[in-house]
Amino acid sequence: MIDVLKNLFLIFVILYTLWFVFYRADEVVLGPGVKAPIPPLQSKLLEMQSRSVEDYTLTDVADFFITAKVLGKENYSLGREADLSPTDLALGWRNMSDESILQKIDISQSGRFYRWRVEQFPIPRREIEMNSANMHIIPANALVEAKLATVRRGDVIKMSGTLVDVTSNKDNWRWQTSRTRNDTGAGACEIIWVDSLYIVTPS
Repeated sequence: MIDVLKNLFLIFVILYTLWFVFYRADEVVLGPGVKAPIPPLQSKLLEMQSRSVEDYTLTDVADFFITAKVLGKENYSLGREADLSPTDLALGWRNMSDESILQKIDISQSGRFYRWRVEQFPIPRREIEMNSANMHIIPANALVEAKLATVRRGDVIKMSGTLVDVTSNKDNWRWQTSRTRNDTGAGACEIIWVDSLYIVTPS
C-alpha cells in the first residue's frame, strides 16, 4: 500500500510539473506596485548542523525565509555547483518587486551571476543592490524540485530553508554562501537549502 501511494504521489508530481511547464506563460506581468514589501528574514541557528548530499557536505549557516518577486531564472547543468543547485533565481523585494521600477532596469543572468543595467536610475543604486540578489537554489526534496521547475519570471514566491556552505568530500573545493544582503559582486550570492517553496503570485 505504501509503494502504491508513493507511485501515485510521484505521478502527481510529474503531471503537475508538465502542466505548469507546457501551459503556463513564460513570464508573469502583475502591473505596478510593490508585491513583496518585506525583506528576507535571516536568523541565527542555535547549533550548526551538517548533511551529506552526494559527494558534498552542506553546513547550515542560518535559517532563511523570503517572499520575493522573481526577476530572473536560469538553469544550469555544467559546473560542480550544478551537482547540487540546478537553478538560480534572481529575486527582488521592496521597490525591486515593483514592475513600474523594474521595467526601467535591464536584468540578466549568466555564469551563476545576476546582472542589471540602467540608462537612468529609477531608484538609487544602493537600493537596487540591497533589495535584490541572485540565489543558488538547492532543492531539499522532489516536491521542491518540481515546484522550482514551474517558477516563472515575474512570479511572487515564498521560500524557507537554510543558508549553507558547501564543501567537497573528495578535495578542497568549497562554495560559500553570502551571509548578508548588503554585499555585491563575487561571493554575494546566497546558497539556499530550500525545504519549502510556494508560488503565491496574485491573480
